[in-house]
Amino acid sequence: MLPLHSLGERIVVLGPSNAGKSTLAVALSRKLGLPAVHLDQLHHLPHTDWEARPEAEFAALHDAAVLEERWIIEGNYSRLMPQRLAHATGAVLITSNHWLRFSRYLKRTLVNRSDRAGHLEGAKDSIKWEMIHWILIKTRNSGFRYATMLRQSGLPIVECHTAKALNDLYRTWHLPLPR
Repeated sequence: MLPLHSLGERIVVLGPSNAGKSTLAVALSRKLGLPAVHLDQLHHLPHTDWEARPEAEFAALHDAAVLEERWIIEGNYSRLMPQRLAHATGAVLITSNHWLRFSRYLKRTLVNRSDRAGHLEGAKDSIKWEMIHWILIKTRNSGFRYATMLRQSGLPIVECHTAKALNDLYRTWHLPLPR
């Protein structure tokens, strides 16, 4: 595993929904003193049940974020990936079993903690069939696509494909383990 410092000061964290991207971004932000940017918070309107912003507004927010000098940006939104990867200095890809990600989705939606990493300000999560389909079917193997994009970028990359590998990353980089 690469040492954390080899990823630089503009780190992208990619992976399928509910893989732990937001939690890792917050842990890295605290450790490195870099601002964490959660793309879901830029893409969705606060105080809604995850209602999307107009695409042009989201793209402008995204592009402004990647032009900052230092950051950790977590989230996917593949259509905007080229700009992000062009400015990034390193990347972390986390994936895990789709059933584990589904159970995390249910937990986060039912518990609905406002202090959860990446939580949308003022939002009340509700279980959505579209999201269940997204996790269990649509993005079941999206980690392979993200890995290909990252490998083609030439960036230093750390990949964690299991929950154990992600926990090992937390320990190796001396990050507080997620609760």
